[in-house]
Order: sequence, then structure tokens, then C-alpha cells
Amino acid sequence: MMTLTPTFGPAGAVVKHWVTRVMDVILHVGAHRTGTKTFQDYMHRHAEPLAEAGIGYWGPGRTRRGLFAGIVPKPEVAKGRDLRRRAEGRVQLQLTAARARGLKTLVVSDESMIGSVRDNISAGSLYAGIGERMARFARAFEGQVTTVMFSPRSLELYWSSALSYGVAREHAVPERDKLRSIAYARRGWRDVITDLGCAVPDADIKVLPFEYYAGRPEVLLERGAGVEAPRDSDRAWLNRTPTLPELRRVLADRGTLGAVLPFGMERWNPFTPDEHAALRETYADDMMWLTAGADGIATLTEDHARTRAGKILPAGAQTEGHGDEHEERQVARPG
Repeated sequence: MMTLTPTFGPAGAVVKHWVTRVMDVILHVGAHRTGTKTFQDYMHRHAEPLAEAGIGYWGPGRTRRGLFAGIVPKPEVAKGRDLRRRAEGRVQLQLTAARARGLKTLVVSDESMIGSVRDNISAGSLYAGIGERMARFARAFEGQVTTVMFSPRSLELYWSSALSYGVAREHAVPERDKLRSIAYARRGWRDVITDLGCAVPDADIKVLPFEYYAGRPEVLLERGAGVEAPRDSDRAWLNRTPTLPELRRVLADRGTLGAVLPFGMERWNPFTPDEHAALRETYADDMMWLTAGADGIATLTEDHARTRAGKILPAGAQTEGHGDEHEERQVARPG
């Protein structure tokens, strides 16, 4: 298939030329805390049958071991431009090798492409740097990205999970002012997706809400990548949100009193009822925008044939505080 594809010339100028596309490149970028590790585990375990069907996979085991190093330079790196060019060269060599193996589709899954939970917590905002970061990745793939898969999650549950993850990994328990700032922040998923669309304007951005695909990585692959996916008989639920007892143990190991957290055995909800409602309202607005067409930037890709989460998730997954059966009921479904 002949496609008019933008690449970057001297000084970053955009140059368009005709190329023959023989392989679709699909980026699965998260967001974090939306089952990315479960999806990556599924792709890794089914790499062989996927490859037999012409579907390749790059996951964090590959991308974070040097392949993407330099695409987004670290502040302390003085020669970031040289590192970027080397990274772009590595990506292109790997793409050439993938095409030479006869792959028709390449799925690249790494949520760190769009940023980090740590940065979100520090800024109290969702992926403030996603536009610049994804523009760099688009450049590294030389305009060959056909689809970007993005999964938002109801904001009160996203932030509860992200903050619990942060506390479990050395972040301090946030002060009340910080939580209020997060709850009433103006930036929602609509802003994140708009920035993503500007960074990768020629890709089809498919928005696959976590509430529809939680615990079903094969369905996420089919709807996001448009391929037939192997059935998964060995479901795994990885990197689950820690419970309050687990967080208290982490704090105790760090010499911090667990009393800073509320009593309970389930997952931590750090927000007041009003803050919880504000986050849900923002998510409802985001979903209404997506349902109305997202200004042509992205496509809301729902799964209306889904079964009840309690029947398809691994044992125990739906019993955690804000369990996934509860999350399915909470998904904003305007219209």
C-alpha cells in the first residue's frame, strides 16, 4: 500500500514523500494503572502464536533496555541530540528487521512513552509533557505509526491507584492541599488526548476505556490493533493496587506511622466525597466529549458485548475495595 508519510528533514522541517507500508506499527501507551502490565504479560506469553500470525511485539523488556534510550533525553545528559539520533537509528534498524521477518503488524507497548506516575504525582496533573514526548517517538518511528492505543480510567480511581502506587514506592503520603489540588485540577483526559493527537496527527488514536477492557487483554488487542488475538486461558492480574494494610506495612518499614492512613482492609480512597464527585464529573465530561466525536482527534472504542467483570476477572481481582465489578458500574456512559 502506497502512503503519503511525513518525515523530518533538516532543522526539523516536515518533508512528505511516498513510501510503501508493509507493516502496521501500533503504539500501546497506557495510561498507567490501566492494566498495562497485564496486557504486556499477555503479549509476552503469546508471542509465538502472535508471530506465526504475523504480529510482532516490543514490550518494556526490550524498549527499556537501551532501544528507546535517548529519544527523550534526561536533563543531566549534555549530548542529548546525539543520543536522540542514535536512538532513532536503533528504532529504524529494528523496524527494518521486523519487516524482513515478514511481520504485518508490530505492537509496541510501553506506558513510559507518555511519562510517569511519579511526574503526575509531583505535578498534580495528568501527563503534562505527553505532547513533546510523543512527538519525539513519532519522529523516531519516522511517521510509520498507524495506530495509538490509549486507555483512560475514571479519574477518582486512577488517582487513588496512582497515589497508592506512589506511596508504595517511596512517595510521601500527600497532604490535604495536594489532594484538593489534584481533585479540582482543570486538566482531564480530554486535554491529554488532544495533546496526543497533536503529537501524532497521522495516527488513528483509539481510546479504549479501562472499565470496558479490564482483565481482558485479548479483547483490548483485538479492538485496539484490529487483529485476531489468541484466547487467554491463564489470566493474570499484575501490579494490582496495594491495599491499606500493605501500605501501612510499607510506611512502617520506612519508619513512618501507619496512622497517617485511614483504618481499613481494602484499597485507599484519599479523597473527600466532594473531591470524589469533582473527579467523576471531569471524567464524565471527558467521556461526553469522546462520545460526541472528540473533535475528530480520536475514536472512542467501546466493547458493548463485554460480560460482567465479576465473571471474567481473575479470582480475587473484584474484591479489592474499589473492585473492578464496582468500577464497571461507575464508568461514565453519557447518552
